[in-house]
Amino acid sequence: MGLKLAVIGAGSTYLPELIQGVIDRAAVFPVSKLYLEDIDEYKLNIVGSLVERMLKRAGLDTEVVKTDCLESSLDGADFVFGQIRVGKLAARILDEKIPLKHNLIGQETVGIGGFFKALRTIPVIIDIAQRMEKLCPDAFFINFSNPSGILAEALLNNTKIKAMGLCNGPIGMISRVKKDLGLTAPEIDFIGLNHLSFIVGVRENGIDYFPKAMETMAGTVQLQNIPKGELSPEALRAMGGIPISYLQYYALREQKLAHLRGEKQSRGEVCVEIENGLLEMYQDENLNEKPALLDKRGGHMYSEAAMTLADAIYNDKKERHVVNVLNGGTFDFMNADDCIETTCIVGKNGAVPVPIPGFANNYIKGIMKTVKYYEKLTIEAALEGSDSKALAALMLNPLVGDFDAASACYYEMKEAHKKYLPAFYP
Repeated sequence: MGLKLAVIGAGSTYLPELIQGVIDRAAVFPVSKLYLEDIDEYKLNIVGSLVERMLKRAGLDTEVVKTDCLESSLDGADFVFGQIRVGKLAARILDEKIPLKHNLIGQETVGIGGFFKALRTIPVIIDIAQRMEKLCPDAFFINFSNPSGILAEALLNNTKIKAMGLCNGPIGMISRVKKDLGLTAPEIDFIGLNHLSFIVGVRENGIDYFPKAMETMAGTVQLQNIPKGELSPEALRAMGGIPISYLQYYALREQKLAHLRGEKQSRGEVCVEIENGLLEMYQDENLNEKPALLDKRGGHMYSEAAMTLADAIYNDKKERHVVNVLNGGTFDFMNADDCIETTCIVGKNGAVPVPIPGFANNYIKGIMKTVKYYEKLTIEAALEGSDSKALAALMLNPLVGDFDAASACYYEMKEAHKKYLPAFYP
């Protein structure tokens, strides 16, 4: 008997990337029922129809159900994938453009833009999880809705489901390490928070490749959705690790702010054009495979990240994966209930973080602890509808800090997103 897989937010143009992963692993991860749920009927029908053609082309007899019913999608599911965007790209554009008026970085997952995306999304993701507790309590929830780390923190500390947060950034970084250094199966130490993470160790066959990796990866792995920039070898030495591209916003803040101010379009506006092009392309009844244009949306390698993770759980592979999980007692400088992004051993019981003996990098420890307290206050603000906790969170955020700027921007953005913030407008 096959698996029931539910995708929440299935109208996303990312979906063919995920379905390609289902197709590629059909022999070891047999999906007999695929429930595609979305509240946007127009997009769901277009994307869902392409999915049906992809599965047919692959010769898979998978039952596909396109629906706006969350309950029927979750009922009896074995795996649930979350890829929601509350407020759609229109809300993202506001997250990117309003902060610039207040001399703050506007970005969809970090800074005050990411903060508002979290405020909109946390209550929705918690609602999904609470329904899972009743309808599919044994299912694994693999979430790659952003901000993935904050959402994983909220899920793992406020619900009873088996949840993991996922990002395609780490798998891209690891792939580049392997390619640049000519390695086949390196053991890589990875630590941090989502979009605030670092490679801090690279070994293969008893040889330490980390010093060489620090030299070759000074520019960091450049993600599609981040304006091109580069961290110098000196910056990496100061950090003591190879950072994900998002660290550019923290380490090169003024440079990034100036770049964003000079752009004719925000990244969200670019994504609207790409999405419209993809939706037009998806309506071609002769298209039955994932188009190359999808890689420009920044979703490249999501299928590999998501489906290899699900495969590792289902087949109890005990593989190493970088995911967002509770720290437990893994790292003594973080609390047990802190959600971290780190290397884990993944099998049928979930993900177990791998300790890094002797980890003593005070820069990484410091920035992790600071941003973690920001994340916790953000979750409290979202669930309570608290202006005070929201402003406290923003004062802790390294990309905000200044109270006057935070306050002015916060109240303008709060009003702009009023429709999606019911806790703040009872």
